[in-house]
Order: sequence, then C-alpha cells, then structure tokens
Amino acid sequence: MDIAPETEDIADMPARRRWFENRPMLKRIVLAVLALVILPYVLIFFYLLPFIHPVSTLMLRDLVLLRGYDRRWVSLDQISPVLVQSVMMSEDGQYCFHGGVDWAEMRMLVEDTLKGQATRGGSTIPMQTAKNLFLWNSRSFVRKAMELPLAVSTDFVLSKRRLMEIYLNIAEWGPGIYGVEAAAQHHFKVPASKLTRRQASLLAVSLPNPIDRNAGKPGRGLRRLAGVIERRAQGSGEYIKCIYE
Repeated sequence: MDIAPETEDIADMPARRRWFENRPMLKRIVLAVLALVILPYVLIFFYLLPFIHPVSTLMLRDLVLLRGYDRRWVSLDQISPVLVQSVMMSEDGQYCFHGGVDWAEMRMLVEDTLKGQATRGGSTIPMQTAKNLFLWNSRSFVRKAMELPLAVSTDFVLSKRRLMEIYLNIAEWGPGIYGVEAAAQHHFKVPASKLTRRQASLLAVSLPNPIDRNAGKPGRGLRRLAGVIERRAQGSGEYIKCIYE
C-alpha cells in the first residue's frame, strides 16, 4: 500500500532533479564548487581579527611548487607612512572615498575596451587585495566578475586601515618577495618603518609588474615614474585621512 504514493512522488519529481540526484558524483562536484565560491566571503570575517595574517594565492602556489617565499608580517604602525601615501597615489587615489570599486573608472575602462582602445587595469586596492587573497593572476572576464563582489564585500567588512595592512603584507614585490617588510629589506636593506620617500615611491611604481620592475635597480623610466608619485605623495594629506584619523 505504501509503494504507490512513493511511485507517484517519483513520477511527479521534475526530470532535471531526478537526473541530478541519480548522479552522486556530479552532486558532490557542484557542492564543492559552491563551497569554494562561498569560502572567501567567510574568510573575510576571519580577517577582521588582527592576529590573523592572511596569505595570498601566489604564496600558496610557491609553497605547492616547493619554491618557498619571503614574507614578514608587520602591522601598519610598523610601515612608514610615506609608503602608504605612495602606494595610494600610485595604485588607488580614491581609496578613502569609494566602496571597493571605483565605478566611474570602471565605466571608462569598459567604454575604452568596447572601442578597442588600450586600457589600464582599473583595479582598486580592495580589488587587488581580493584577487591576491582568493583568485588567480591571469586576466579574464570570469575572474573580474568574481573579483568585483569580493572587493565590495572586503571593503564593507574590513576597515580601510585593516584592508591596507593586509594588502601591503601580501603584495608581490619580486620573485618570492611578498609584503612590504620583505621588499624593503630585499631592495634597500632597511625595515619598512625606515623607508625614505624615494624608496617608497620606487616600491609603489613597481607594484603593477614587480617581476620586470625592480625597485632596487630602477631604470630611467621607473625613476621618472617614481618622481611623479613622490610629488603626489607629498600632497596627499586629504586623500589618506581614512588610514590615519
């Protein structure tokens, strides 16, 4: 007597659902993918805790490939303010004013792309932090689509100060060199707290391509860019209030 209702229930079940539930391996794969998508949003809340020192996906890659890396975590108080100023003026001048994504810049980037014009990256510091923490390096629309909500969430959950601290401690400054302390020691033989304005500006302008741009051995073009950022950093008082107020 109990068989008929069950048979009717199965018959009434949508074909797509029956197909899915008859394939346990596919179900596990889908659940695993969903878990990977959700995990970064959970980790953002853990990164609120100041004693947690996140690592980037590039650091994990170097560990998996047995390359090793140099990263020495330092608090924002142990980083020279001139480095923070230089990085903001070079990477994200509107850092204190947007909510993770500079939508005006993003709109211009999309318009230039549609016109077939060469474009800049258009990434804010929250976007770069989200990419470094959770995603991969190569350019793609898929990665960018994942990066945008992660950047907005990261900026919403973390304070601007904490977000900057994490970014400066996971950014790549050369092969196997991560974080500003390791970078300062490697390129200039000084701690991050003792960086000069010129050294800070050289580190800042090397960030877009730290493999080819060597802050410790800059060419003429890199020195010229560093000079521009150094001058901007000197007048950046209004732009960095969210970090030091």
